[in-house]
Amino acid sequence: MPVAHSLLTVIIPSAIAFFVTFVAVKFTMWYMSECGVTSVDYNKEKKPTLPSSLGIATAFGFGMGLLVYVFGSSFSFYLPVASLGYLFATVLAVLLVSFVGFLDDINIKRKSQKTTGMLDTRVGLKQWHKPLLTLIGAVPLIAINAGVSTITIPVIGMVNFGIFYPLVIVPLAIIFGANAFNLLGGFNGIQTGMALIAALGLMLYSYAFGAYTALLLSSVFFAALLALFIFDFYPSRVYGGDSFSYFAGTAIVAIMIVGGIESFGIIIFIPWIVEFFLHARKRFDVTDLGKLQKDGTFRSPYGKKIYSWTHIAMNIKKMKEWEVSLFMFGIEALFIAAAFGLRLLYLV
Repeated sequence: MPVAHSLLTVIIPSAIAFFVTFVAVKFTMWYMSECGVTSVDYNKEKKPTLPSSLGIATAFGFGMGLLVYVFGSSFSFYLPVASLGYLFATVLAVLLVSFVGFLDDINIKRKSQKTTGMLDTRVGLKQWHKPLLTLIGAVPLIAINAGVSTITIPVIGMVNFGIFYPLVIVPLAIIFGANAFNLLGGFNGIQTGMALIAALGLMLYSYAFGAYTALLLSSVFFAALLALFIFDFYPSRVYGGDSFSYFAGTAIVAIMIVGGIESFGIIIFIPWIVEFFLHARKRFDVTDLGKLQKDGTFRSPYGKKIYSWTHIAMNIKKMKEWEVSLFMFGIEALFIAAAFGLRLLYLV
């Protein structure tokens, strides 16, 4: 297949994903507001209420973009390069986990209750429900035996996990990816922006090293994220909710597995791995939010104690909300650069 033709089969689904997601976000903003599925933006002085669970719209756009690729191959507009089975499994995985996030988002109480160190009307699922329910996202990938069981681990080298890869590592990766991504947030655009940068890193890596399936998936993922980011960056008009964080975490892990780029993907996922262990220090009863000051900056709610990347940012200097988000964008970009560096040194 000519290079130009191959790229068109990536560009067209991505363009459709962007357009569909943009329209879906506009509709879902209105619909969630009407239904009362909202969340309070505690980082603003007036505490505005924003429509929540916009991850459903993003997951829908992502799925539609990939189905455009399937449509083109099914009607012989081109010979498919990516496995259609892998694409269907990926779409099903992210939609299933996004639905779990939606269930988490719609558990809203009439009166505020204490959750993760603060009062909120959005209570969500119980902590033990989340890993159990996100496990369903691994089922489609297990069913098709997705990925390659031999992985290059930095310093250690090549490791063959055999049958443990699809039956143990894949489900654990999906559970961890969805739930760890959900831990880091609280500031306008921080989750969407970091996922957008991660998707860009996956795109560049896939293109540079000829991983077509990963390129297709990450490009469609990037396009859907970009459509949401327009509404989500400071000052945000929407709240992605757990449906978004579960979708994004699952999508990143699925792209790593299905695209065969696990070694690179693990490195760019390190910020969320670190966040998991930081939250674990306080048994996950942690808020990433800061305390709003009169000058519009934030200070860490725990002083010099660090339980999140955002606490590190707020301890470095007095930062406004958008500066905290930009700080985290830079952290993710640094890990992507490190992953490329290790690849060029043939360590991953």
